[in-house]
Amino acid sequence: QVHFVESGGGLVQPGGSLRLSCTASRSIYDAYAITWYRQAPGTQREFVATIGSGSDDYTDYADSVKDRFTIFKDNAKNTVYLQMNSLKSEDTAVYYCNLLPPMQDYWGQGTQVTVSS
Repeated sequence: QVHFVESGGGLVQPGGSLRLSCTASRSIYDAYAITWYRQAPGTQREFVATIGSGSDDYTDYADSVKDRFTIFKDNAKNTVYLQMNSLKSEDTAVYYCNLLPPMQDYWGQGTQVTVSS
């Protein structure tokens, strides 16, 4: 039993930065890989980035965000972060966190990221 609360989204101009937070309702140290997803209007949710559980800091990124986004975690805070730099209009979406693969009943409300001038 776990749920995630996403925060940190907002409106930013192209080229700007945001840091998203994903806070879990329980310890994530022994959880499956925590993963960021996003869903743009009229599209399906897609994979963004993931990070390994526990002391495993393995990360992986979608090609569309590699070299611009960084995923990292603070196990003591039960929180996974997504640092988003050099944002583009195509990054506009609702961002969610979940497991990899996702558990359908773990989806939260997400946090809106809008990149626009």
